[in-house]
Amino acid sequence: MKNIKIVFLFFFIIQITLAQESKLSIFKSLANTVWKAEGKWGDGSTFKQEIAFEFDLDSTIVIAKSKGFINKEQTKYGNRNHGIRKYDAVSNTIKFWEFDVFGGLTTGVVEVVGKNILYQYQYGESVVTDMWEYVDDTTYNFKVGNYIDGNWKQTYLETQFKASKKLQSKSKKH
Repeated sequence: MKNIKIVFLFFFIIQITLAQESKLSIFKSLANTVWKAEGKWGDGSTFKQEIAFEFDLDSTIVIAKSKGFINKEQTKYGNRNHGIRKYDAVSNTIKFWEFDVFGGLTTGVVEVVGKNILYQYQYGESVVTDMWEYVDDTTYNFKVGNYIDGNWKQTYLETQFKASKKLQSKSKKH
């Protein structure tokens, strides 16, 4: 009987791990690549960012490392954000945490619509959405704004992320 319990526990752990991996599979097309984008915010200020995504912890999380402007004057460019994406079995959602160089933390949920990835989070009094709209394996349209019931009510930024270079993969599983 003890062996049956151990075998059952083993299979249960495997199922949980596979469920987490499959819930994060939307990030496969982004992983191990540096993505670059440039554009203008609605107020005219410059948007310039590069992001590298990697699976980690046996493919149970996705790490995002971003470079961007690290001062208000937009004269210094460097490591700006460090983010984590993880499937939460309790809420059946993908959650994200984004730590920035200014000491801030943005948290929210990731929604997957087909091949599109939508980050939704509270920013001041508004709920903001960052959408990575799949174009092809090397291009995503990127839009930031207020996205309600499948419609953009207000847009703050529209640009594209393009695959720039491949990274050496740390993790073999996805």
